[in-house]
Amino acid sequence: MGVAVSIQQLVKSFGSLRALDGVSLDIAEGEFFGLLGPNGAGKTTLISCLAGLVRPDQGQLSVLGCDVLADYREARRRLGVVPQELVFDPFFSVRETLRIQSGYFGIRNNEAWIDEILENLDLTAKANVNMRRLSGGMKRRVLVAQALVHKPPVIVLDEPTAGVDVELRQGLWHFVQRLNREGHTVILTTHYLEEAEALCGRIAMLKQGRIVALDTTSNLLARFTRHTLNLRLSNESGLPEALRVRATSNEGTWVFRLAGFDEIEPLLAAIRQAGCTIDDLRLTQTDLEDVFVGVMQAADVREGMAVR
Repeated sequence: MGVAVSIQQLVKSFGSLRALDGVSLDIAEGEFFGLLGPNGAGKTTLISCLAGLVRPDQGQLSVLGCDVLADYREARRRLGVVPQELVFDPFFSVRETLRIQSGYFGIRNNEAWIDEILENLDLTAKANVNMRRLSGGMKRRVLVAQALVHKPPVIVLDEPTAGVDVELRQGLWHFVQRLNREGHTVILTTHYLEEAEALCGRIAMLKQGRIVALDTTSNLLARFTRHTLNLRLSNESGLPEALRVRATSNEGTWVFRLAGFDEIEPLLAAIRQAGCTIDDLRLTQTDLEDVFVGVMQAADVREGMAVR
């Protein structure tokens, strides 16, 4: 399996702000890859450099072997990018917008593929509607369609489902998963971590322009494997302080993090001895949100130790 995207020692600063600080990673052909991080971590800057919209200060980038700086036209032809911002031309209909986008890549007689994209993104009924008249969610669908119109082997989705309805998310992911099965490489940034957990085989987490975690999704989940016991108590005021300090309270639910299942029975026994009544009990397993929080907190600790 070849390398779809290669990023080596990428550095980009905006004045005194270092948005990317030596980022290096390779993404294999056919991967569904997640790029996660808090706001300001450098995700969009990285995508902008990959798309040739921002010139890095140092480092090398290539798309399917084409250097983004030295061979921009060919690298860009192999890349389809769905931007985070809603950018559109207000003078054209949806179909006209996709025809024009096809023309940018020198593609003619693209109607069959345009029709297929419109159908899969539930845009067929809006094909002849002016872009100005579309809702925000519909405009975002058109951005996805524009990115796919030249059938790029590498697809980059920067927050593609931000602010859109559940129906679009399901339709979009069904279509994108189909493209991925057909061999397209997909790179996703999202704040919906359940999407990344369900879709991505491998994930990189960025913080302050640096990669702080890079592994398969299953390995990341295994690294932070733990369970939580979620309890709702009818008389929680009687919960002893020794138990309170072990838990966090979230909207009336006490959340106890467990190192092992053998902690459950002693914990429940202590709660019963305190005279508390359990109204609801749920045992949950670690998800990607827990992993994300753990990685970011560990990065903060390492950063604090480096500063000292």
